[in-house]
Amino acid sequence: MKLNSLHDVLLHEVEDLYSAEQQIAKALPKIIKRAKLDKLQEAFEKHLEQTKKQIKRLEEAAKELEHKLPGKSCKGMQGLLAEAEDLLTEEPGPVLDAALISAAQRVEHYEIAAYGSAVSFAKLMRHKKTTKLLKETLNEEEKTDKLLSKLAESIVNEAAL
Repeated sequence: MKLNSLHDVLLHEVEDLYSAEQQIAKALPKIIKRAKLDKLQEAFEKHLEQTKKQIKRLEEAAKELEHKLPGKSCKGMQGLLAEAEDLLTEEPGPVLDAALISAAQRVEHYEIAAYGSAVSFAKLMRHKKTTKLLKETLNEEEKTDKLLSKLAESIVNEAAL
């Protein structure tokens, strides 16, 4: 897709996020199985359910923008998830849990940055429904990041020490 307008950039972001969320939905079940701490497994399971809803929101946003999905593949997420997948060969326990949280937060930060930009573009172009859909997901991603930080700081990192 050639980027000739801010609208094109928004479509590019929606495509990128759609691919990223699809990849996350595929990777999370493997990560859930390897996490040792029950609360961490629960956090990842909750995020998997959110991710499925986020995919539907992106489909709805694309429809609202009259854009067909899927588009291009998100190479950034491929790299982040490949690094996370490399961790899955490690022995389950607090150390792996700490590493999985770190990897998951890199994924969250990527999503927060991308959704933040997409919300800004959609809002500026007065795509109210798309803005609302993307903002809802941005809020979820920020909450997930905070939850992961809380788990790391209150339980996991100390246990890994």
